[in-house]
Amino acid sequence: MVWLRESTNHRDRRVSAERPQPQSAQPFATPVGGPVDRAGGKASAKGQPLKAWKLLASGLLATLLQWSLMGGLIAGLVAGVVAAPGVAPAAALNDAQQLVVEAWRLVNQSYVDPERFEEVHWKRLRQQALEKPISSSGQAYDAIEAMLEPLGDPYTRLLRPADYATLRSNTQGTVSGVGLQLGLRAADQAIVVIAPLDGSPAADAGIGSGTAVLKVNGQSTGVLGLDQTAAALRGQAGTRVLVQLERDGQQRELELERRAVDLKPVRFETRELAGKRLGYLRITQFAEPVPEQIQQALSTLTGQGIDGLILDLRNNSGGLVSAGVAVANVFLDGQPIVETQDRDGLSSPQQALAGQLYGGPMLTLVNGGTASASEILAGALQDDGRSALAGSRTFGKGVIQTLINLGDSSGLAVTVARYLTPSGRSIQNLGLVPDQLLAGDEPLNPGGPDDTWLAQAQELVVKQLAQPATEARP
Repeated sequence: MVWLRESTNHRDRRVSAERPQPQSAQPFATPVGGPVDRAGGKASAKGQPLKAWKLLASGLLATLLQWSLMGGLIAGLVAGVVAAPGVAPAAALNDAQQLVVEAWRLVNQSYVDPERFEEVHWKRLRQQALEKPISSSGQAYDAIEAMLEPLGDPYTRLLRPADYATLRSNTQGTVSGVGLQLGLRAADQAIVVIAPLDGSPAADAGIGSGTAVLKVNGQSTGVLGLDQTAAALRGQAGTRVLVQLERDGQQRELELERRAVDLKPVRFETRELAGKRLGYLRITQFAEPVPEQIQQALSTLTGQGIDGLILDLRNNSGGLVSAGVAVANVFLDGQPIVETQDRDGLSSPQQALAGQLYGGPMLTLVNGGTASASEILAGALQDDGRSALAGSRTFGKGVIQTLINLGDSSGLAVTVARYLTPSGRSIQNLGLVPDQLLAGDEPLNPGGPDDTWLAQAQELVVKQLAQPATEARP
């Protein structure tokens, strides 16, 4: 998803990790990073990227904070609860009822499409909620979810305490669980392991790619589904979970102890083809550490003398908008990145600073799991002519959410803006069409040894390097 602090927001239809697929974004992330010189070591306007990225993000952050203030999106409960018509005044409401009214007020003041309120009788929904018994947090959460459902926006939702804590952890690049990335096997839709995260309990137990996950704590994964299976594997560090696995016709049960796992959102390496050295840079989500990690990765890759770069955004469901914008600034030279539009139709364009941390030839891999903040980056690279896209059509999430702390350990994700690519395209429900569709079945494990799409991308970059600059795009 795209979260103002971020995306996401989006629920990846094919791949899940031990984390909820974000459905929105928060307006409070500022990219961080250390200095990295451009290739060749020459100083530039981006010679101090930490300062530059903060300056770049300031416009977006100021706009988002303005939306936050206008929408009352200040963390914690705000004094002065408004009573619904026909119900007791705020002073007579219990804590659970006040939570419902506060959630209603925050959505009422910040939601991107206020015309939708008339269509769903928004005020009546608040009144109906308060007419029912609400004396516990669980009843309050049920009432809030019932109010939000008629909006028909899957990205505007309540995050119960466990989900809110997990999502906050994700934006920081860590999660508490066993470290399995899961996907659906094309042949039978069974839930299988894409890969264990390095250093995770799953990796320590030797669980390999392609292993089928049959049960979690005795529950069939066929009944749970992909997202709920991933959720069942998450949990507090130190707790244990029992998994039943199958590989090559052999079943086994393992008890794994959950612990904090680094999601490693940035991975990179060099590859050789036809005498050319290519950099491979994969971003799995836009968490807070990503801009700094991208600087370090590119510093290493350019120091190794790469001739071209493959940027892999497959199955990247989004993250923090500010992180996505900061990464776009690495590759663009004073070009537009994205334009956001708020509920009043006011636009806020974001533009990259002059100079580039990496200006060499590149190709960007995308697929149906590329969504939200990653679509902002991919759309900017495509529209500005900086990088062709290869793969398959992206997810199509063109809205941005903010994440709001309700003050009782729960939170709200609320859609507060729409975004357009530099050419003025809205990709909501449409996605981005790649310049080059890749042949063959989509690889289950992007970047793995059997990744045929990556092999095709390498050939495309080598072909691009052999062409004059004016003919570089495939």
